[in-house]
Amino acid sequence: MLAAGWAGAFPLVSGLGPHRSWGLCAAAGYLAAAVAVLVLPRRWARAGSVAVALLGAVLVPLLVLLVGGQGQSEVAVIERSGELLLRHGTPYLAEPRTVAEYTPYLPGMALFGLPRALFGTDGWPARVAGDARLWCAAAFLGCLAAAAPPTRRRPGRPGRPGRHSASAALRATVTASVTGALPAALPMAALVASPVVALPLCVSGVDLPLTGLCVLALALAGRARPVAAGWALALACALKWTAWPAVAVVVALLAATTGRRAALRAAVTAVAGTAALVLPSALRSPGPLLQQVFAFPTGRGDLPTPAGSPLPGRLLADLGPVGWYAAVALLLLAGAAVARSLVSRPPRDTRAAADRLALGLALAFLLAPAGRFGYLALPALLLLLPRLAHLPHLPLLSRPRRLPLLPRAHAPRPHAPRPRTPRPHAPQVVPAP
Repeated sequence: MLAAGWAGAFPLVSGLGPHRSWGLCAAAGYLAAAVAVLVLPRRWARAGSVAVALLGAVLVPLLVLLVGGQGQSEVAVIERSGELLLRHGTPYLAEPRTVAEYTPYLPGMALFGLPRALFGTDGWPARVAGDARLWCAAAFLGCLAAAAPPTRRRPGRPGRPGRHSASAALRATVTASVTGALPAALPMAALVASPVVALPLCVSGVDLPLTGLCVLALALAGRARPVAAGWALALACALKWTAWPAVAVVVALLAATTGRRAALRAAVTAVAGTAALVLPSALRSPGPLLQQVFAFPTGRGDLPTPAGSPLPGRLLADLGPVGWYAAVALLLLAGAAVARSLVSRPPRDTRAAADRLALGLALAFLLAPAGRFGYLALPALLLLLPRLAHLPHLPLLSRPRRLPLLPRAHAPRPHAPRPRTPRPHAPQVVPAP
């Protein structure tokens, strides 16, 4: 009911058409999910309500927005950057005149706009297939699936061998896999159906790939796979520079659990991969990249940024140049405090690393000179996803190793005393006098 009320408020208070459309559909979907809990049998109530919420808050509004061609301005920005990258080798316009012509993302984000450049806009099938939101959502869900630990379930022992033993074993294996996967996937499906994920997935989808890649990097670091974690970080850092703090957190986690050599391998992989993805466009248009990616989001660009939520950093920046520098100073102090905590008390498991990254990003979004309330969804997802994806609370290599047990000295078994048989006494010989 809370989700229904929150979604129902968007048609009343929001000035954005995609938000209002999502709110109408999602409010009806959440109400239907609440009714499903009361109507369905207790055994199926939870799964049924989640399925109804997914249908009403994600699938239906997403289809309506896709067919109608509605979406936030970020969707058009990503799709235009993909076309520019394909034609000119850079996703940035040389002389943008309006805010809509700015591309405040790193070159990696343009990859989600390439399907639009390939499929075009002729007909609604092409519009739907090339929409950047679908590819952002696919990347997000794929990262979550890869971050979840593999299930190790052994099928039951087959019965006596017979003509149908192979098919029976196959059915038993499939049934066990499905019944075992459904309870584990249900909390994740509920999170996707919640407004925290459903709203950005339907209207923009920009931050979802970044969130999924950060969670995947933390999960891979928790499994002692530094190179794979470094590549996940490289992909995330090539999307938005707000993912750069994740490199420090992953390096601290690996150094505390796996060793400094593994941490160095992850850092080198992340830096080299990010450079390989960003440098071609940066060398081709360095000025537009600095102006649109770094100056514009922080409020120092030629045009004012639309990110004007009344957060503490924004309120300070509105006081003038002194307030802007004060907000930047507070932001740097908060970053230094989080970095010091990574050195003095490094995270030793995946969830602790995700919590530390969420704390750092939340402080950055609150103290930045320009920001939105929607940015705080990223720290919230970093807090929830590692727990709902059943990521290990303690990595395997961070557990204290048990010393091998010394062989016990086997004491001789006590034997029952043998009964002594009395010996026959020899006749006593008395000497003659």
